[in-house]
Amino acid sequence: MKRDKVWLGVSGLVINEQGEWLVVTKQYGGMKGMWSFPAGFVDNGETADQAVLREIYEETGIEGSVEGVIGLRTGVIKDIISDNMIIFLVRPAHTTIRQDIPDEEIEDVQFRSTYDLYQDDHCSPMVRALIDEMQAPLRLKSMTSPGPQFNYTHYHLFL
Repeated sequence: MKRDKVWLGVSGLVINEQGEWLVVTKQYGGMKGMWSFPAGFVDNGETADQAVLREIYEETGIEGSVEGVIGLRTGVIKDIISDNMIIFLVRPAHTTIRQDIPDEEIEDVQFRSTYDLYQDDHCSPMVRALIDEMQAPLRLKSMTSPGPQFNYTHYHLFL
């Protein structure tokens, strides 16, 4: 979601049965040619955990379920834009990468070992940091609204 000068993005780590991580290379922007996780902005009317599942599917064809939150990236661009990204751990329903990836956006999609990724000069700093530091995820604990006065249509709490 890009709302004026506050952005909320999502990214998802998908791990296959061999322990390999799902990564993509983008064809544009600051991550062009770098191995990173499928990612994008939260759309109006969706929660961040819904958005990450949509983004992973759009970029790779892989469907899954959110296991939890494994990171938060936050920064300010040019002292103006608050750029925030929630990083989710996603359990895949299958690991078949679709053949018709959106070529205007994504250059390549692969499952790669963390060892190979770490050694690759085109591995994004965020992926490298997660290889080094990832801890147990914050898990979805409640989907109960805090009260009708807030008028939530979706409410998810990760602890």
